[in-house]
Amino acid sequence: MEINAQNKIVRNELQNINVEKREVSLIRIVEIEFQAGQNAPLHNHPCPIVGQIVSGTCLVQIDGENPQFLKSGDTFYEPANTQIIHFDNYSQTEPMKFIAYYLTNGEKDLTEILETKEK
Repeated sequence: MEINAQNKIVRNELQNINVEKREVSLIRIVEIEFQAGQNAPLHNHPCPIVGQIVSGTCLVQIDGENPQFLKSGDTFYEPANTQIIHFDNYSQTEPMKFIAYYLTNGEKDLTEILETKEK
């Protein structure tokens, strides 16, 4: 079957992620919403996370990396067992929503809140 140019499927590569080799037995997909100005505490995850911002603007900083701003449609990766210094709703007036894909292998508690250090 021939597909004409008008019906062409367009694929845009959003991100390539090199992840540590691990067995994944369950991918938990979670939609999360932060209220205006809401910030996540210093934390980490026992499994890698891949995600996408659905709406709003997020300030993200992973330990050892520079802070970055993500907007609707942008993707992110959080390595397992790495401190997430910032994952903050940058807007003081609008909520921020994202979808997180937890690449799990038996982990039950997916977020560990860490002792707060200066942000």
